[in-house]
Amino acid sequence: MKYDFTTIMDRRGHDALAVDAIGNLSGFAPEAPAEGFDVIPMWVADMNFPAAPSIIQAVSQRLQHPAFGYFRPRDEYYDSIIRWQQERHGAEAVQGLTRDCIGYENGVLGGLVSALNVFCSRGDNVLVHSPTYIGFTNTLRNNGYHIVHSPLICEETAPGVSRWRMDYDDMERKIREQHIHAAVFCSPHNPCGCVWQREELERAFAIFEKYEVKVISDEIWSDLILEGYRHIPVQSVSDYARENTVALYAPSKTFNLAGLVGSYHIIYNKTLRERILKESSLCHYNEMNVLSMYALIGAYTDEGQAWLAELLHVLTGNVRYAAEYIRTHFKGVSLADPQGTYMLFPDCTGWCEEHGKTLQEVEHLCWQAGVALQDGKMFRGSCHLRINLALPLSRVEEAMDRLDRCVFNA
Repeated sequence: MKYDFTTIMDRRGHDALAVDAIGNLSGFAPEAPAEGFDVIPMWVADMNFPAAPSIIQAVSQRLQHPAFGYFRPRDEYYDSIIRWQQERHGAEAVQGLTRDCIGYENGVLGGLVSALNVFCSRGDNVLVHSPTYIGFTNTLRNNGYHIVHSPLICEETAPGVSRWRMDYDDMERKIREQHIHAAVFCSPHNPCGCVWQREELERAFAIFEKYEVKVISDEIWSDLILEGYRHIPVQSVSDYARENTVALYAPSKTFNLAGLVGSYHIIYNKTLRERILKESSLCHYNEMNVLSMYALIGAYTDEGQAWLAELLHVLTGNVRYAAEYIRTHFKGVSLADPQGTYMLFPDCTGWCEEHGKTLQEVEHLCWQAGVALQDGKMFRGSCHLRINLALPLSRVEEAMDRLDRCVFNA
């Protein structure tokens, strides 16, 4: 490989929540490990890989000029996004995408709130699938919206192989009975890792159209699709989806840039776009960082594409290794194979029942062994763990070995 996905980075003291918060944020971060174990960070959804060289180069070149005053986004910013979307998803999928359709957001969750404030009144019901990204939960509650969960169904598609699916009957019933006019959609799904197929999206959006539901679609993971699968932009599945969806993107997950801050929306409907831009401007703080602009321009390049292709090969190998290891070695732990993201969401219900343990006890054993994974209950998993696999394969192998020896077969 041309790029380095094997070196174990030492992130301690370099502003990495995934490492520096362990043992310091009770109730949120994993506990510090027992003596003799180093930390394998597998909880915060960022990557333990260096950013692509083209990003470092673009930011470094901008740093050569010593002034960082007020600015406007460069043409290259918009051109890079349009080209990236066309090359990743096909020109037909983003037909008509112009710079007018693109708007900066400080983060996906900020864009989510601006859209909801346009679509709803505070206290309105909002449909969200569960398991649910904790950011959705906290953001909607903090802003006065009532979450109505539609549980995803984990179905076995072959012996030992499962997949998460939407419950369309449940979605329609809740939309109808609870007078829901806005939905938060996640594609690919976090934390389940499901990459929705076109027919699944078409069926969901037929329901949204039937009841005139506006949709905010979080597609921040859309570049992180494992080998053999393809992301379908939700705005491409129907005319209704195109005109009634706010799609939210960012290079942060793809290129490990969360600390630089910077997301963007794509909105084709001019009226919605103008109202949401007005809403997002009210705090007078939804402004782009000049270095994050250059980071996006550096990411959305030919070299960024080449780097990402190698990353996806690594992530696919990591996910397949970990999933097979869990199925083979951890009796009573089940999981659905993710098609996207770099997160696993295994269900420990069977193991906990057989061994008389709670999920919290399992997590304590994991953390004691230095495997700093995350509590899945925060994501409305009944007895789930959330495991980040975006780190060198040697670390994934070590983590699985520790879970084997110190937790599930101790």
